[in-house]
Amino acid sequence: MPQNRPLELVCPAGSLPALKAAVDHGADTVYFGYRNDTNARNFAGLNFDRKAMIEGIAYARARDRRVLLAINTFPQPGREADWHAAIDGAAELAVDAVILADMGLLDYARSRHPDLRLHLSVQGSATSYEALNFAHREFGIRRAVLPRVLTLAQVELVVRNTPVEIELFAFGSLCVMNEGRCWLSSYATGESPNTAGACSPARFVQWEKKPGRMDTRLGGILIDRYDDGEPAGYPTLCKGRYEVGGATYYALEEPASLNALELLPEIARIGVAAIKVEGRQRSPAYVAQVTRTLRRALDELGRNPQGFAVQPAWQAELGRVSEGAQVTLGAYDRPWR
Repeated sequence: MPQNRPLELVCPAGSLPALKAAVDHGADTVYFGYRNDTNARNFAGLNFDRKAMIEGIAYARARDRRVLLAINTFPQPGREADWHAAIDGAAELAVDAVILADMGLLDYARSRHPDLRLHLSVQGSATSYEALNFAHREFGIRRAVLPRVLTLAQVELVVRNTPVEIELFAFGSLCVMNEGRCWLSSYATGESPNTAGACSPARFVQWEKKPGRMDTRLGGILIDRYDDGEPAGYPTLCKGRYEVGGATYYALEEPASLNALELLPEIARIGVAAIKVEGRQRSPAYVAQVTRTLRRALDELGRNPQGFAVQPAWQAELGRVSEGAQVTLGAYDRPWR
């Protein structure tokens, strides 16, 4: 049910420097993952070993911030013990909550560590209050991250019909393909983005320089073609340009970042508990810039909820780190409905 309290700012940490940047620039909560495939952002050179986790947790706790551990991939057959060990480690580290997607892991965590706070990952794909109430009743989840496919009116319906806290993405890359379980990417690469750590794993990416242009491919499939001098984006299937009906354009989704700054008053009004920043694969500088900007906006919303207005400087700051230098309200705002 809606509650009158400030929106919590939840920010990504793909490394110890990124965690410190988030904490130093105003995050209330940081989330990170193990340096292994229990983590859906399992990129080479990123994430945390146990030593870094201990240091990061201590750094956050000393500044009265919370820490969440994402164990948000699905266990592979015969290797369930690896995911169970990750949950056991989270309990030993006494993190503030574990973010899980798999029901079997939720059941394990609740039965083995009944005092461990559980959050349902966006990769759990729960879009209805019935789904959340089931997970609350059966596994005791306390919070859920909603997929980025609902309007705010639909989010409000969920909030009003569940005791589960709701967390919404407010900034970062969008995923319109089943939230990290993209069948198109699996078709092109033969791997699940959930377990590979990326929807476009680097070993399947090809850059082909040709006279006057650059072709980008994923798993041998042509994703985009750029003229010389045209900025070339990382090849992602949903954000490629394709020939459809004789025309070539972004047929599925344009390269753009979600930016819900202008919706913050409405997000707060309907009772959302927290806003989340996507980007554990991004740099500490990105984390610092986005966190600082959203902290300023949330502080202003707290001081002046009725007269809140987005400052041009905030939009400029976020625009500099937006995908394709474009922003969108995503599914939250559908004026055609």
